[in-house]
Order: sequence, then structure tokens, then C-alpha cells
Amino acid sequence: MRGVNVRKNHHRRKGSLKVLDGINYILMGGYVILAGIVLFQMFRYNLLAFRWLNIIITVLAVLLAIGAGIFIKKKIAKVFTLLLLIFGITLGSIGVFGIQQFVSVTSKLNETAAVSNYTMSIAVLKDSEIESVSQLESVAAPMDNDQENVQKLIDDVQKQQKQTLTVTSIESYLEAYKQLQSGEVKAIVLNEAFENIIESEYPNHADIIKKIYKMGVKKKVKGPKVSKGNGMTIYVSGIDTYGPINSASRSDVNILMTVNTDTKDVLLTTTPRDSYVPIADGGNNQYDKLTHAGMYGVDASIHTLENLYGIDINYYARLNFTSFLKLIDLLGGIDVYNDQEFNAHTNNGKHYPVGMLHLNSKDALGFVRERYALADGDRDRGRNQQKVITAIIQKLTSAEVLANYSAVIQGLQESVQTNMPVEVMTDLVNRQLETGGKYGVQSQDLKGTGRMDLPSYAMPGSQLYMMEVSQESLASVKAAMTSVLKGE
Repeated sequence: MRGVNVRKNHHRRKGSLKVLDGINYILMGGYVILAGIVLFQMFRYNLLAFRWLNIIITVLAVLLAIGAGIFIKKKIAKVFTLLLLIFGITLGSIGVFGIQQFVSVTSKLNETAAVSNYTMSIAVLKDSEIESVSQLESVAAPMDNDQENVQKLIDDVQKQQKQTLTVTSIESYLEAYKQLQSGEVKAIVLNEAFENIIESEYPNHADIIKKIYKMGVKKKVKGPKVSKGNGMTIYVSGIDTYGPINSASRSDVNILMTVNTDTKDVLLTTTPRDSYVPIADGGNNQYDKLTHAGMYGVDASIHTLENLYGIDINYYARLNFTSFLKLIDLLGGIDVYNDQEFNAHTNNGKHYPVGMLHLNSKDALGFVRERYALADGDRDRGRNQQKVITAIIQKLTSAEVLANYSAVIQGLQESVQTNMPVEVMTDLVNRQLETGGKYGVQSQDLKGTGRMDLPSYAMPGSQLYMMEVSQESLASVKAAMTSVLKGE
């Protein structure tokens, strides 16, 4: 009887070991698939490519597979093999999830970079009896400087409402609004990007009109000019609206970030928003203040600055004031040195003393928006913006923030727009982790003379403050950019 029980136990153990063999084969297959996915994505997106870490991970993953394969083939250490494969699958699952999260979040920063959005509308006076485009025969619109978008709106009305509208050409959206207000025309076309221009002269314009028809327009943005070597130029644009980041809008912050990753030098060049320059693309290369370029889309701002400085802009990063607030919060505040005491009009009169200041999101926003209380007006505001950008760069390249890089990106994905590819972002992170240390940040700004008698292409007939660019300053700015790019 005892012998029978021994044989039964032997058969049970033998059967259990066969089951264990089958489980190990299944686990081996799962591990190989997961490891392959992780390694492919790691090299595809250039992740962990510093201090041979990606190579070390690859070697360890392969050794684990070889070791487990040998154990399975020789049918030895079956329990150990089981535990080893479970460990490998666990790490592989974490790796796949982490990489997918990182790529997904980072890619969202690129999603809107391919297009600029416009909202086109037809407006009438608020007390008008007109409630529908079917009651109209014509509209007034600036065909000379926004013909493409206006025509898309007219075509949409024809397609959606079966209504044919004729267009009376007017020199600007501002003039169209004036004629609507005076009763000279019954309806006008509005491009939302240009409404800030109307608001600058008529702050309550939105209370006087009603929009009876709207449509969205998407305009393709050209892709990045991939940088070669260790030098690159990034355009940092700060737009003056809240809400969707890819809405076309005036660009109040125009900073070129010239970066040399080899020498770890960063040069921030501020071009004041009022600089009087030829506006590219929709601006038809006519002279106007730089901030107006943003109304024609981010491409127009990029091409305007490329033409001005004779450089290639490789990538751009565009953020609005909403994202600015989020960024400062995510970084836990920033430290800047204020060399000019002032009270901010845009932050409930907050007092900013001379000295090192720790700024939270609200105070940082007040710091970069103020210009009226500063001795040199908009140029001093540009210098304060440089200080904040410098503080952000220093925080972003610190070890504690790099360790929380994914969370920073996650918090910004809906508020920042950039055409910098994921691979370039990870390469910059890898280089920083490889070499350590902080970037040296210098700053400069384009200078000129303020004038009130220069014509504006977007606002003809208006007397606007413009900065006539100093050719001596322009030459100096160009030389400094070239020096950083060459690593001199």
C-alpha cells in the first residue's frame, strides 16, 4: 500500500513539473514579446541613451532570455526559471507602460503644431433685426490682407446655407468695424485673430455686435527644420490669449533661444513686440509691428524673424498665459533678480522690490506683463521675460525636475505647442543626464527708436507706437547668435 502511494506521489510531481514546463514556455514567449517591444521603443525614441544605459539594459534583457531558455531546454531550475520570467515580465510590462505614457504625453505637444486655427464670423450690430445670413446680400471685409480666410467663409456660407454673398472690400477689420458702428454697412466679416486690434481702440466692441455665423479654418504649418550638429535655434512665442494653444493670435513674447548643446551655452534674444519689420506670409512683406505677425499664424512670425536675422529657426515652442501659469506652478515657483522697483498694473498693484524674488505663477505673470511702470517700457518688459525664461531653463535642467520630467510634460500637454520631435526632446534630456551641469544663459535684445508716425499694414490710419530698428543693434545681435551656434 505504501508503495502505491509513493508511485502516486511520484506521478503527481511528474505531472506538476510538466505543467510547470508548459507555464515556463508560455512565460518565455510573453517575456520575449515584451522585451522586444521595450527595446524597439527604447531605440526608436532614443530613450535612456546616456552612459551606455540603453546598451546595459539590452544586454541584461538578452542574458535573462538566454539564461531562461537554457534552463527550460535542460529542464532544470524550473521554479527559479518561473520566478525569473515573472520578474522579467513584470519589468517589461512596467517598461512598455512607462514608454507608452511618455511617448503619448510628449507627442501631444506636437499634435496641434501642424495647424493654426482661425475662427471666422459674420457680425452685425447687436440691436440689428438681422438674425441670419439668409437676410444678407453682402458683407464688408478686408480682402487685400485676409482674402484667403474671407473667401473660405463666403464659400462655406454658400455651401452650408445656399446663400451667395458679395464682398465689399475694406482696408482693414478695424475700418470694417467702424463702418458697421456708423451704419455704413449692415454686416462685416471678422477674423477672431484680428479682434484684439479692434479691442485696442474699442474695448467694449464685443458688447456692440452679435455674430450670426461662425466657421473654423485650419491652416497648415510647415514642419521643423531639423538641426544639424550641436547648434539650434528655437523660437519661443508667448501669445496674448487664453484657451486653445493653436489659435492664431498676436505674439507678445518673441524670444529666439540659440542653443549649443556642446558648449552648454544658451543665448536669449528678445525682439520687442513693437519692432517695425516686414511681416512675412499674410503680411505680404509690408512693414508693421512684429506682434501683428502672429495673427497670420505662427509660420508668419517664424518667417518674419528668419528674414530679419538671416537665420534658420529649427523649432518653435508656443505658449499662452494659461500655460505660463501652469509651468510656474509645476516648477514650484522660480527665482529671478529684479533690478527695477515697480508696482504691477496687471497684478492688483503688487509691489516688486529690487532684489532676488521668488515668484509663484500669479506673481510671475504680473512680472512679465508689466511695461507701463518700467523706465524703458516694452524693452524692460522683454528683459524681464528673459529673466523668467532663464529661471525656467535653469529649473528644467535641474536634477529634481529631470527626475519628474514626465509629470512636467503631462501638465503642459494641452497648453504648449511645439514642432520639436519626440526624438529631439529625448536627445536633449539624454545629453543633460550624460553630462550634468547647468547651461550658461546670456541674453540680449534688439534696440531701436520709438516713433508714432510709421504706417501699420494691419491698422492703416491708426497712430501706433513702433520701434524703428537700429541697424547697428541688428548687426550686433546677428553676430552674437552666430557665435553661439558655432561654439565660439
